[in-house]
Amino acid sequence: MRAGTDARPSLGISANALKQSGGLERYALDLVRGLNAAGYAGERKPAFFARKIDTSQPESAMVAAHRINVSLLPSKLRDSYFNWALKRARKKAQVDVLIGCNRVESSEIAICGGTHIGFLAATGRHERPSDTRQIKIERLQYQQATVIVAHSEMMRDELRALYAVPDSKIRVLYPPVDGARFSPVSAEKRVELRKQFGFANNEIILLFPSSSHERKGLPLIEAALRDSGLPVVIAVAGRPPVQTSEALRYIGYAKNIEDAYRAADFTILASSYEPFGLVGIESVMCGTPVIFPTSIGCVSAIADNAKFTFQPGNADDLRRAVQRALAAKPANASAESILYDTSIAAHVSALLELAVSAAGSTAPV
Repeated sequence: MRAGTDARPSLGISANALKQSGGLERYALDLVRGLNAAGYAGERKPAFFARKIDTSQPESAMVAAHRINVSLLPSKLRDSYFNWALKRARKKAQVDVLIGCNRVESSEIAICGGTHIGFLAATGRHERPSDTRQIKIERLQYQQATVIVAHSEMMRDELRALYAVPDSKIRVLYPPVDGARFSPVSAEKRVELRKQFGFANNEIILLFPSSSHERKGLPLIEAALRDSGLPVVIAVAGRPPVQTSEALRYIGYAKNIEDAYRAADFTILASSYEPFGLVGIESVMCGTPVIFPTSIGCVSAIADNAKFTFQPGNADDLRRAVQRALAAKPANASAESILYDTSIAAHVSALLELAVSAAGSTAPV
């Protein structure tokens, strides 16, 4: 280990990008902030390896940023090149323990927020050469990692069944959520937000936050509710839908998605593959219950009072779930409905314990 003020290992984080984005990129930013608060700052700040570095992000000042430029390479070679170049870059940066938030075989701690084999199986997509290359690196990452952090029980099951990873090598840690950002507002503020989004007082709003509508299940939701007679409006936040109607409304990108959660009556998804689904946790923490298929990973982390579930791909069962939700309104969703500690501090503390173990150290964290 590098010399320092204590015996904790020097850390590195690998991700596709250091920027505000979905999935594991945002998770990586949470890790940066959490590590900074835990003392990985100044000379001890972690190295961050990525294809893109957004220097406007405050987190970029909390890390030693190392960009691995793959933009000039053909797309089919980029993953392999990044994987190869990272091995040299982390050695040069004197990283003891690397936390891999993307597919890289040199990470001691591999973060599993989804598996490619699981994705192909759930979506029914035929494996292409590009998929084969990604799966090869993924398998190497899981084989060589000291520990794999699965973001849900669903991911633990996929790691065991699809990649033959021994259960002893897997640690399930649900991803953190910023409780200061995702929190309820007063009734007066909620009325103001509904007006801001153009929601009428008599409308029941089902928020559909998505940048990939087919994968998130919009066609199924539309089919289930189109002729149901239920007094609901599907409010799409993110990418515009192909077409809108009285019952399907586009509310824009919604950069402050927390306000959209607060203004809606329910959040709805019908995803074909959703390894965890932070949307569900964020929504409930804002006081808005969810209508989700049982296949979404976060469902097991939400109490019964804040969720209405249905069988994946079943339009009739989806319709029944919406009917149950409307009958139960107003539901009593809150941060207490989340069945784990969502704080970044708690998650980072658990990761640091794993990092110390991976480095072969018995030093306290």
